[in-house]
Amino acid sequence: MRTLVLNAGFEPLAVVSFKRALVLVMNQKATIIAADAEHPVWGSSGSYDRPSVILLTRYVRIPSTRLIPVSRRGVLRRDGQRCAYCAGSANTIDHVLPRSRGGQDSWENLVACCLHCNNAKGNRTPSEMGWNLRVRPKPPHGTAWLVRGVERAEQQWEEFLAPAA
Repeated sequence: MRTLVLNAGFEPLAVVSFKRALVLVMNQKATIIAADAEHPVWGSSGSYDRPSVILLTRYVRIPSTRLIPVSRRGVLRRDGQRCAYCAGSANTIDHVLPRSRGGQDSWENLVACCLHCNNAKGNRTPSEMGWNLRVRPKPPHGTAWLVRGVERAEQQWEEFLAPAA
């Protein structure tokens, strides 16, 4: 089981094993915010709730210049697994400006795409096809994007991963 670690300001910081989370709690470096009471951890001095979300007691400064690396999985996640052209289920990614024409592997040039649209578009631009993008591709933002492992979030994490309004 994995545990979501929140910074003292309640922003997601990391995903760690429940064992690592228990060590942080026992050393008073974190407190348990949400736990799995159905599956306690047994030790020589008794049982402990298995933490699913912990909060650090001290704030950890995160460099604001941390860039989110471009990846196929990230583009699909950013676009909600939906094709940027037809809104169907997407399982590939497409370069809006094809690589053969100088298109880069960047957040601004990659979109989620279904196999049918990707094959039909080929080496052309959306305007040459008479297509419109449903959304303007841009880099994702928010601390949840900087934390590895939250793409497979546990149900108890949802309220802590929601973007701030």
